[in-house]
Amino acid sequence: MFDKMKDLMEMKKQADHIKKELDASTVEVNEVSGVKIVISGSQNFRSLEIDEALVNAGDKGKLEADLLRSVNAAIRQSQDLAAQKMKTVMPGF
Repeated sequence: MFDKMKDLMEMKKQADHIKKELDASTVEVNEVSGVKIVISGSQNFRSLEIDEALVNAGDKGKLEADLLRSVNAAIRQSQDLAAQKMKTVMPGF
């Protein structure tokens, strides 16, 4: 029983270490022309840049669609980063 507790404590320690790594890691997304997003591995947005040409184009629908695609791409990439880090702690993850 104590061995299992020790294993669980070690896994928690490793998970806390990975969380710190994810907080410090960033992913930059430039998939959509004119929109750049930087997000941490723990999915906190660090920055959002929109090209002035998109703002001045006057096409609100296109800007909204471009932002949505960029945000979704950033989240996917940060989730992939988190999954890669978690595989080191939980090989079957």
